This record gives sequence, structure tokens and C-alpha cells, in this order.
Amino acid sequence: MKVAICTLGCKVNQYETQALEQELLHRGHELVDFEETADAYVVNTCSVTAVSDKKSRQMLRQAQRRNPSAVIAACGCYAQTHPEDVKKLGLDVIAGTNDRAKFIDLLERAAQDKTSIVDVDDVWERRDFEVLPAGGMVNRTRAMLKVEDGCVNFCTYCLIPYARGRVRSLPMDEAAKQVKALREEGYREIVVTGIEISSYGSDFKDGTSLIDLLELIAREGGDMRIRLGSLEPRTITEEFCKRASKIPYLCPHFHLSMQSGCDATLKRMNRKYDTARYMESCDLLRQYFDDPAITTDLITGFPEETEEEFAQTLDFIARVGFADMHVFPYSIRPGTKAAEMRQIDMPVREERAARASAVAKTMHEAYLACCVGKIFPVLFERDRKGGSAGHAPNYMEVSVAQEGLHNQVKNVKITAAAVFAASWRNNAWPTIFMPISPACAVSSAGRSCATPRRRTFRSTATWSRCWRTRSRSSARVSSVCPRTRTPWRSPRSTTTQRRS
Repeated sequence: MKVAICTLGCKVNQYETQALEQELLHRGHELVDFEETADAYVVNTCSVTAVSDKKSRQMLRQAQRRNPSAVIAACGCYAQTHPEDVKKLGLDVIAGTNDRAKFIDLLERAAQDKTSIVDVDDVWERRDFEVLPAGGMVNRTRAMLKVEDGCVNFCTYCLIPYARGRVRSLPMDEAAKQVKALREEGYREIVVTGIEISSYGSDFKDGTSLIDLLELIAREGGDMRIRLGSLEPRTITEEFCKRASKIPYLCPHFHLSMQSGCDATLKRMNRKYDTARYMESCDLLRQYFDDPAITTDLITGFPEETEEEFAQTLDFIARVGFADMHVFPYSIRPGTKAAEMRQIDMPVREERAARASAVAKTMHEAYLACCVGKIFPVLFERDRKGGSAGHAPNYMEVSVAQEGLHNQVKNVKITAAAVFAASWRNNAWPTIFMPISPACAVSSAGRSCATPRRRTFRSTATWSRCWRTRSRSSARVSSVCPRTRTPWRSPRSTTTQRRS
């Protein structure tokens, strides 16, 4: 059976998709692109915002139009939290966020028996962590390791606890096995992901925490880089930083969840920190790591947010000096406490998002400027238009015109930096050049050279993956490019230098 999968949302969904891919291949099925004709289409849905809900429905309808006789299946957070809405689409299989092996059983049964199946469990009945095979999605080089599921923070704007249930953690011995397997498979980087990885180990009741897991991954992973998913400020303590700074291949890229820079707004959000504690976390990271890339999320126009409160947020984010930000206008999620509060008009939410994005762009440019003149080890992950592209440890994305660097780490010197906010949308890449360090120098025959030789490269550096697209007039939210059907990314930042 030919199966096509569309994945929406976060890295957890990406991780679970790659586990589905592994199991499907193991059972003898063929994976095809979602744009192709398939026997079965699977949409791994997201429900973090209303736009995510809409996109999930759009992709399901798109699959139905592409092949009306195919099996159409939905899983993931939107299917878990809104099963009645999903039923109205007339799908063949509806499942939630649990038991991926069973989901494939249901997919196969629906294809054979031509029956409709709905199997959505009660998230609060889940007690054990569902162990899935770690790895990367098809054609990816970085491996994802899901170490935690569930969340009990109950932020007033968020549906995720109702989609994922209580905190459940990957056992340490199982984590060791999976990391060792990933190393043997040749992966050069592990992305530690989960719904709320700051809560890792809290369900063990034995004092195990995230830093214990990271030290174990470092021991078992050898020279594989370790990249962290989103963290809560409470995780960043002096003990955590002391121990983490001694992990040689831990990437100094910390996505520290914020949502607002105003204490009153944070309280209405039911966030478990204030701005002082958040700033303390940032100061600790900068004390123990050399120029770490601290990134964050921001919600604008949260219910009852005044102009004064938003001004406090703008002032706070400027004082922090983030490397990059994901900015979202507040999205009403029915069933949450925030949905019952006094709402801010959408034009105001979007206008504030645009203003915050302007501040974020300035900070992003400032961070890139600090990278000029430095050499970064870049893990090249994919080909791109006659070249190769990958990420530095700080998540700065770099692309060079040399092919054949897949899954290799090369040292690259950054000579200049600039942010392009619009041209890339039409694939109008500027002509830009960048020298590569001696460690990456190649001869005309493509062999490694001991002696540095001058080369020029087309290159880009730094952009963060997000579900926001910037507009000149607003900060409207979208998930995919309508032309290419690929996820939007924030404006690409590039390093540039003319050939002399």
C-alpha cells in the first residue's frame, strides 16, 4: 500500500511521524510524497492555534480530492481534542495522540474492510510513556529523540494538556539504548524533544531530571551534537548551567518559553514565573555559555492586555536581546480559561504582532552581527540548488555552493550578515559569497586539501523554523506556502561577501 503522510505542528509530531514511517516500511508499505497519488493519506494534525485546526481540515480535504478512493486518516492533537469536528469530514480513520502501532493496524483494517473507524482514548487514563523508535524523518540527518509526553501546567490559553495528558517520561535505560542505536546509524545530532521536556523525570519520583538525561545522552552519543527543545525558565538554574556547560557537544541554542514580558499578563496566562525569574535564566545562560542563541515565543493581544502592558513587553524583550523570536497573535481556544476573558480585537492583536516582529528583527540582526568573523562547525544536512545546507550549533543556518557534504561537519567562517525579509518568498535568492575555513577547503577535484585554497560560496545563515509569516501590514498566521506547499519559515538571514 502506498501511504502519504502530512505532518503539521511541532517537533513531537515530526518525531511521531518518523516512527510511523519506520513501522510502515517495516510492514512492507511504500511511502510517497503527499502530493502524489496514494492508497492512504495520513494527516498528523496540530491544534495549538485556530489556524492549526483550519490547516488540519484543509489538508484532509486536499487528500480527499486528490484520490477519492483512498483511505483518509487523521491522528494527532486536533483529532484528539476535536473528534466530533473531524468526524464531519467523513474520514475513514480517526485516532488521537496515543498508540501509533495500533493506528497503523486501524489504517490497514480500513483499507481492507472499507470501514470507518474512530478510536480516540481518554488522555487522563494514560500512565506509561509510549516508547517509539527514535530517528529522523525521511531524507533527514538529524535524529529526534522524544523523551517526554504530556503537560500539567494548564496555561490558560493552551489546549495541549487535553491533547496529551499527564507527564510521562522515557526511562533512562531505554534512552541509553536509543541514543546508542542512533550513533551506530550514523546520525551526527540528536534533537531532544517532548511536549514539555523541562518536566522530564518528574513522574519517576526519584529526583531524576533533564540534566541527568543530557549527561547520559552525552556518554552514549559520543561526538553527536545534542540540541534541546523548548525549555521552561525554571529549568535554568545555576546547577543546571554548571553541569550543562561541561557537556562538550551540547548546542548553545536555548529556546526559552516566555509568551509575555509583562508580569500581569503572565499571571493571567498562569505561567509559573515572572519577568525577574526569566531574566535570571537568561543571565545564567550567558554566564556559562559563550554567546548562546536564546530564542523565544511571544503571544500578542492576550485577553485584557492593555497598551501599557504591551509596552512593558516590548521593553522587556529589548532588554533581554533575543537571537530570534516566534511572534503569534493570540488565538482563542474554546474550552480554555482565556477564552472566557475579555478579548482584544484581532486587528489590535495583529498590529501588536507586527510591532513586536519589528523589534525581533532588530535583535536578530544584532545577534547575527555578533557572529561575523567567527568560525562555526556546520552540520550539513541536505542539498540545495547545487549546494549544501546545514546548521551551526547556535541554529544559524548555513548554505554553501559545494555539493556532497551531507551529514558532514565542516568549519565555516562568517564574514558578514544580513536579513532578507521578502525576496526569498519568490525564490529570488541574492547572489552572495562567503569563504570557507581551511578545514572545509577543497581542491578543484573535490578532494580535501591540507593547504587552504580560496573558494567562494553562495551561503545563508540563520533562520528559525516557525509557523509565522511576516507581512508588511500585519502578522497573519499561516502554516504553508500556497505555491510550494512547504512550511513557512521566518525571514532568511544570510552572510555575504563579494569576490575580491
